[in-house]
Amino acid sequence: MNGEIEVSVRKLRRKKKIIKTIKIVILFILLILFIAYIIMNIIYNNGNFSITLDKNLYFQKGIVIYDDPDYKVFRTELYAQSVDYFDNISYRWLPDNLDDVDSSHNGDNYVAYTFYIENTGNDTSDYWSQIIIDDVIKNVDTAVRIRVYKNGEYITYAKMGMNGEPERDTVPFVNDELVSFEHRENFAPGDVDKYTIVMWIEGTDIDCTDNILGGEIKVHMEFNSEFIEVDANKFSKDKE
Repeated sequence: MNGEIEVSVRKLRRKKKIIKTIKIVILFILLILFIAYIIMNIIYNNGNFSITLDKNLYFQKGIVIYDDPDYKVFRTELYAQSVDYFDNISYRWLPDNLDDVDSSHNGDNYVAYTFYIENTGNDTSDYWSQIIIDDVIKNVDTAVRIRVYKNGEYITYAKMGMNGEPERDTVPFVNDELVSFEHRENFAPGDVDKYTIVMWIEGTDIDCTDNILGGEIKVHMEFNSEFIEVDANKFSKDKE
């Protein structure tokens, strides 16, 4: 009789231990999901596109970024207004005056943002610019176009086509994380570079299918005092 009681007690203790372990595992999973949710909200609540400036460019070289020529103050970040929903459009539908309006000037199904970088220092300097993809959901980057106007001239970037060739009238992304980079030299005191960034989903792209419906993309442009290597493991991509 005592042996049966001892066996029952051991079984009860084992059961309680298993239940406690399961509860801890569930709580841990919920915590991970909550942290992931917070991170994703931080990423996407800042919009589809942002600009960051290396503090060294300002403190050491007097370089500033701004989107209002009448308000030139030191800032490390600028944010374009986000677009809640993208439908695909053709590049032919884009207005001709996208480089003529300051700050955010989004249109139907595209993001457009104009800003400036200026050397307010006393010495000729340089800077590196990089456009980096922070996050992609549902492979929407396969059909995205990113057009960069610089001082009135533009280049349209796109991910390499499925056939291994550049998409029509575009320059391929450097890789899955890095859209482009440039070294700006001989940036003299008083020099101003004007940028306009335009993003849209190209409807004529063969990859623009129902499979990317509900997809999202987050991109930012960095201005640094030196070239920064992009860590391919830095970004988490949902390719489901």
